[in-house]
Amino acid sequence: MPDWKLTERRGPKVTREDFDRLDDAVAELRRRAEEVRAAGPLEPRSMIRDFEPGDQVAARLEISGKGWLRAPTAGVDVRGDGSFVPFSGGMRREELEPDGGGTVFDAVKEALRR
Repeated sequence: MPDWKLTERRGPKVTREDFDRLDDAVAELRRRAEEVRAAGPLEPRSMIRDFEPGDQVAARLEISGKGWLRAPTAGVDVRGDGSFVPFSGGMRREELEPDGGGTVFDAVKEALRR
């Protein structure tokens, strides 16, 4: 039974993929995040207020592990301007800061190893 699950939410589309190794799950998360970024920026949107591309989430990529009460969860939001925002936690998200010289993907991996 796989130890890690990668969930991608892009608009109304949700996909899930299982992985036995954390390194493989993080590598796929990175590949998909880069793919979303390569698709180009989102257009500004106006609803009740104006939303610039950097205010919008183009895709949310999340890796979750196994656990009875609180499974380890972390991932990356790909913003509409192409920036990556790493986070940890499921319902209570906390923004991550990469350690000196590390990438957002390294920060996600470290959060999942705790």
